[in-house]
Amino acid sequence: MKSQILISALLLVVTISTSRAFSVKDGEPNDILLELSNSIKAINSEFNFVIERKKLVLMEINLNLASSSSLEEKVNLLILKNQVEDQIGQLKLDNLNDVSKVRYLKGLQIIKILYEKVLSLDHHFASVRTFNEISKIANPNQYPEYEKLKEVLANKKDKKSAFELTSLLGTNTIASVIQTFTSMVSSNLSKEEKEKEITKVECILDFTLRMQNDLNTIYFETAFLQTSNEKIKQDIEILFKDYTKPIGYCATLENCRTNDDWEDITQKMEDYLTKMKTATGTAQYKMQVNLDFPIDRLLQFISQYNSFIDQGGKFYEKFSIILNSYENEKQCDSKLPVEYKKLKADINVAIDKFNVAYKPVEINGTKMKEILYGLNEFEKTE
Repeated sequence: MKSQILISALLLVVTISTSRAFSVKDGEPNDILLELSNSIKAINSEFNFVIERKKLVLMEINLNLASSSSLEEKVNLLILKNQVEDQIGQLKLDNLNDVSKVRYLKGLQIIKILYEKVLSLDHHFASVRTFNEISKIANPNQYPEYEKLKEVLANKKDKKSAFELTSLLGTNTIASVIQTFTSMVSSNLSKEEKEKEITKVECILDFTLRMQNDLNTIYFETAFLQTSNEKIKQDIEILFKDYTKPIGYCATLENCRTNDDWEDITQKMEDYLTKMKTATGTAQYKMQVNLDFPIDRLLQFISQYNSFIDQGGKFYEKFSIILNSYENEKQCDSKLPVEYKKLKADINVAIDKFNVAYKPVEINGTKMKEILYGLNEFEKTE
């Protein structure tokens, strides 16, 4: 009959292939989130198209059931209805699997990218917080001009009243400067010679005495940031372990990165989804939960990463203010150490990196729903 021909034709609608290929490529987390959003829209749209066609078939079957008077035809229509309902159920499951796959692999891309950023930050903190460099800038005893002055005073000192600092106090900035001025007062130098010698080191002494505490602040707060970054590094490595455990991948994040093993993870993901399709009931539900739970952990880590980057950016803005606070910089510009100028430049570069290269991942309400549930704010809901 005509209605059966129509139903048969509609049943021939081609279902969607779930063998889409996804790969883990480099990029920026916000770019990955945009790709995720677009992918979820495309997947849901494709499946929704086919499911709606199947629903039209059900409507046609129900109309024929209502109008048919033949018992045999009613039985055939009921069998056909069950088949179409099963197809719709399978399509919904395939839709869920495809969304799960793209969410999982896009999340893996974000982990890979953030790990590279964390490693880069670790290298950055290590280079900025070199104690020898900070010590060289902050201690007048590290300046040749100051050492030269101490030699001059040693040769002109009053042998009877002069004294030498111990090796411990000799490295102390305040004690060393006090001794230097004391030696100068009691030395055999004329007034003009004393003024001449002081002029040679006045910028060095002024800079180190004014900036020593500030420079030490930069050192210790950078040490704090590096320690915090090490915690971030450990947390993302644990996240990766938990993230890949459900699909049977056992290597560490560091080993995966070193061996460029991302394709193996993708294959294990495909194998896991294949097994999940054949599973039923509680077993299938458990497999789906095991796949979805790491996504929630990823969002928690992103919040942690964002907080750390915000904190780091504020620290470096503070460092910039500190380094630019030396009030006699113009007057002493030619006498200031090159390390100080380099540190200022490095801090400015770091601020740019925190604003661009390390910037927080943009996770608003809509994107969070997409990552957690595979839902798009504008998708049709029933």
